[in-house]
Amino acid sequence: MRPTNAISSPADQRSAVIRKHPDFFIIGAPKCGTTALAEYLSSHPDIFMARKEMHHFGHDLRFGGQIYRRNRRDYLQEFAGWNGQSRAGEASVWYLFSAQAAAEIKAFNPRARIIIMLREPTEMLYSLYQQFRLDGNEHLTSFAEALAAEDDRLAGRLVTRSTYFPQGLIYHSVAAYTEQVRRYLKLFGRKQVHVVLYDDFAADTAGVYRGVLDFLGVDASRPPASFPVINGSQEVKSSWLRSLMSDPLVRGTAIATRNWLPAPCFKALQQIESRIMRLNIRPAKRPPMDLALRHQLYREFESEVAQFGKLIGRDLAGWRRAEFTPAPMAPLPDGQVPAERQASRKSSLTTCSNS
Repeated sequence: MRPTNAISSPADQRSAVIRKHPDFFIIGAPKCGTTALAEYLSSHPDIFMARKEMHHFGHDLRFGGQIYRRNRRDYLQEFAGWNGQSRAGEASVWYLFSAQAAAEIKAFNPRARIIIMLREPTEMLYSLYQQFRLDGNEHLTSFAEALAAEDDRLAGRLVTRSTYFPQGLIYHSVAAYTEQVRRYLKLFGRKQVHVVLYDDFAADTAGVYRGVLDFLGVDASRPPASFPVINGSQEVKSSWLRSLMSDPLVRGTAIATRNWLPAPCFKALQQIESRIMRLNIRPAKRPPMDLALRHQLYREFESEVAQFGKLIGRDLAGWRRAEFTPAPMAPLPDGQVPAERQASRKSSLTTCSNS
């Protein structure tokens, strides 16, 4: 009997390369280190990583016209660069949130490996709120106001033209880890699902990375030379430019050009748009969360955290304490990954950026 954690046979590998179908998925949650892990994995010689945040699966995810979602042919075309590596994967952070993505991925590839990255819920949601403020999905100017607006958002109110993913604005539902993870465990089994906690990733990036490589069945003795910080805190320089670039008419028109533009021209358009978006952001220190609100959220998520800890067999008492200290991604000597390299995998004409 083949070990469950081993890579498939040589015949299976050759067949998979011919089909060029992904065989592992980083599925979320948002703001939990998925972009960093995907970038680190892409540097491994035995792994091919496709463009991030394609969200091909999860047909219950209701993205606005600003987001380009590929059909199956175009999705598989993103793996055309797979050139014999043992593994090929993609990362889309809303697959975990989706009630349908797990079953769709299972039907697509029953033997797929699933990587889930999670973070203390209060910190994850506050970071997600800041990301949504950056990219225009959220227009309310305080986290407390955004949390209080969840009922209105469920009813379709308090959204704007720039809102590209209103489901993500129901913040509490994004942190329903137990239900979301259980869905994948039920369909794929524990041997095909690997859970990474952000705290562990921040404290021992190299060790967690080796664990992921072992899970994927590739050589874990070939780590990157360094693990640079990716996706640090940022702010928008021009709100007007951000609104223009995220307007559904502007973006929808740009996406529609793909139907008649030659592929190299559309790629060039993506690169131009990515450059404009990069030039409109700058590093910024994230403002601290209101302490009373933080403690309120700790209490609200206490039961969820306890249930989730039991599900994965981890003591998460530290997540339930009011004195919890968030785990930062400590900067490493080599600094940031070049923006051009990130943009090549994550163009905002084709993706949403929530990792």
